[in-house]
Amino acid sequence: MNTHGYAGKLAAAVLRTGHPYPAGMTTYFVSRHPGALAWSAQQRLAIDRVVPHLQAFHVRQGDTVIGTLPVHLAAQVCAAGAAYWHLILALPAGLRGQEISAQAMAQMGARLQRFEVCTASEPRIDAP
Repeated sequence: MNTHGYAGKLAAAVLRTGHPYPAGMTTYFVSRHPGALAWSAQQRLAIDRVVPHLQAFHVRQGDTVIGTLPVHLAAQVCAAGAAYWHLILALPAGLRGQEISAQAMAQMGARLQRFEVCTASEPRIDAP
């Protein structure tokens, strides 16, 4: 296994079992950012799978998903009966689009907060 660089770190962190989709409850950390992965390691989070993008159909009841998901994906996670923990980071506009280190994330007050997201019962409004 290549343990050099971000891809190697992801590969080392992704699976604790030999199966890509472990049976039972799974904790996913969704991020493509090395600083966020390092931050999660510093928090000593028990993560089973690190994925750069979530495919919601893999999420099952009892799973936990941690990350910064678009609202429609967060709703799908919650509808599946999984817990969604949002990675909150007060990122100044001047730092958007840049890679942020784990240390900088900690200094900016990065934290996790659980959200329960659902779709509204009103009909969808299509943009013109």
